[in-house]
Amino acid sequence: MSNFLTSSTLPLTTLATFCRSLGTMLHSGVNILKAFQVAGGKSTYPRLKQISEEIVDELRKGSDVSTAMSNQGEAFPELMVDMVRVADQTGSLPEVLHALAEHYDNLVRLRRTFLSAIAFPILQLVAAIFIVALLIWILGMIASNSGDKPFDVLGLGLTGTLGALTWLGGCFGTALAGLFLYLFLVRGLKGRTFVHSALLRIPVIGGCLRSFAMARFSWAFALTQQAGMSINPSLESSLKATGNGAFAAVTPMVTAMITEGEDLSFALDATHLFPRDYLELVRVGEATGTVPETLERLSPQLEDQARRSLSAMTAVLAWVIWGMVASVIIFFIFRIALMYIGLLNDAGKM
Repeated sequence: MSNFLTSSTLPLTTLATFCRSLGTMLHSGVNILKAFQVAGGKSTYPRLKQISEEIVDELRKGSDVSTAMSNQGEAFPELMVDMVRVADQTGSLPEVLHALAEHYDNLVRLRRTFLSAIAFPILQLVAAIFIVALLIWILGMIASNSGDKPFDVLGLGLTGTLGALTWLGGCFGTALAGLFLYLFLVRGLKGRTFVHSALLRIPVIGGCLRSFAMARFSWAFALTQQAGMSINPSLESSLKATGNGAFAAVTPMVTAMITEGEDLSFALDATHLFPRDYLELVRVGEATGTVPETLERLSPQLEDQARRSLSAMTAVLAWVIWGMVASVIIFFIFRIALMYIGLLNDAGKM
């Protein structure tokens, strides 16, 4: 899924607070060395204090802000470093930092919305898994005490303590394996491209991811253009800012078409990732020379659309989980009913 569920080395909440504090002090005329010292020093995240001290040391040696930040490994997102680099050149660092703070705050809100919506259905699923394990264990203990053959409630040969542990290990092991496989695949661009391209084709989930990607692209492109970044680096940063491998993978094609003199709307249309109504708005912006302003006005609307898509996706996921829980309950009802019918038939033959 979209990286609004993940973050850089620094947590999103820490990044938002740091950007806002730093931007406010710089806007008020505080010396940049003092601003980094204060913004990092008052952070509750210990790693940021050390990073801020290292940045101040590099600034004193003559490095610019973006270079000092990029030398901190993966502590800061690439988009933030790119934006700070342009802001250094144009003198708009306070404004860019405030915009980044709003961006990271929005990502935090979206993450919380998703997690709060999906938490209860997942809790129900986990509870159902443990109830099944408890049932396997109890039936095995009853059979062991009575000397009868244990009833295999799942029909998988799982009975008693070993069966319950096998069931738990299989369920949670499969979930963890799936998570690790996803994280492994999305570490590289090729893997992200494959996974995200596949997710974009799934109804509801694909619409949600596309909305997020377009909202981030619009925000980043408007901000980078207004900050004075040239068109190709702006497109590279904006497509990377989507957090979606399918969008990031088309960067070479889009920048090559722009270099050859093609219109932005035509280059974006060639990716087959942007819907027709979005491309029409970009085309109108090109005709009037107001593409950054058009996308800046469009970005909040796309964010609202992304929130609605997220609500729809979480609702679908919740129903899927509830359906799985209901299926487990119905399955056990029929299995136990069939067991008792079998016992009654055996008793009737005696």
